[in-house]
Formats: sequence, C-alpha cells, structure tokens
Amino acid sequence: MSTDSLTFQQRLTRVQFELKAPKNQFNGFGKYSYRSCEDILEALKPLLSKYELALKLSDTVEELGGVLFANARATIWDTDGTSAEVSAQAGIDVDKKGMDLSQTFGSASSYARKYALNGLFLIDDTKDADATNTHDKRTTPASSSREVLPKSGVKFNKAKEYLKNGGSINDIKTKYTVSKEVESLLNS
Repeated sequence: MSTDSLTFQQRLTRVQFELKAPKNQFNGFGKYSYRSCEDILEALKPLLSKYELALKLSDTVEELGGVLFANARATIWDTDGTSAEVSAQAGIDVDKKGMDLSQTFGSASSYARKYALNGLFLIDDTKDADATNTHDKRTTPASSSREVLPKSGVKFNKAKEYLKNGGSINDIKTKYTVSKEVESLLNS
C-alpha cells in the first residue's frame, strides 16, 4: 500500500507503531538506562520521511505562581495541513548547583521536548527512572537499609563529582543515607 493512499491518522499510527527508540544512554550514578530527546529524533526522522510527515518542536518559557517552566510543543503535520500536537512542561531551577543559567533553561527545554515527543508518538516510559523516581517522597521508612555515604573515599568523590556536574543532593539521598556533616562536605 502506497503512503499516498493513507490518511494522516493512518500514517501517524504507523509511525507510532514502527518507532523504536531504545534507551541507549546510561546514568552511571543512578545506574539506569534512558533515552534522550536526541535519541527519539534520530529514530523518528526516517519514519517521518517514509510517511511524508513533518515535525516541529518549539518552546516557550512561562511562569505560574512564581515558578518558571519550559512549555514544549511537538507538532506533526502532512502536506495538506492536517496536524496533531502535544505539549509538555518542565520546571526551570535557575539555582541548580553546577549549572549556569542557560544550562538550566536548556535542560528544562530538552526534558519537556522529550515528554512532548513521548506523548505524540506513544513512547511508553513506565520503566524509566523518571517514572519510578519518588522525587524524595519516601515509600519506605527512613531507617531503610540504604548504605551510609562516607566522609571520604571513592563513593564520596563520585557523589561530589555528580553534584559538580549538575546532579542534586536529593538524587544522592535516594541511594545513600547522607548525614548533615557529609552533606556539608559535599556542598563545600
């Protein structure tokens, strides 16, 4: 069947079905695999060409209740102008340790774009760390069997490097029990 005889909806459905965007990235600190926005786009471009569809990603920065966020929009359309659109948002932490202002905006934009693409192309992220992250809302008692982060050594140095590269202390606390003293040393 030629793509000329397919409706916009049929072509979009085929792209959604055929799209394979594996999790080729690895977070060494959190020990999980993930896919980036770039990974999705790389897998998507041949299918857009095959089904004669175009994609546009755009962002706006908005503020609600004093919180800045990136609002990303993914729009797909065909030659007759039929389109579908999904948007997603991500907060912008302008005080993120280890990142300058442009990096905080870029990070939020990339994150929001990834989730707009996930929505538009039905990419299921139920096994992503983002889907299982409790965002510091503990589901087990504080006395759980997490390892205590030491004041020095390889694990301490890895945690310090992670923070230096833009990671958060809350991410570290999901893996380790961190005393106030160690947290102070990490932040110095």
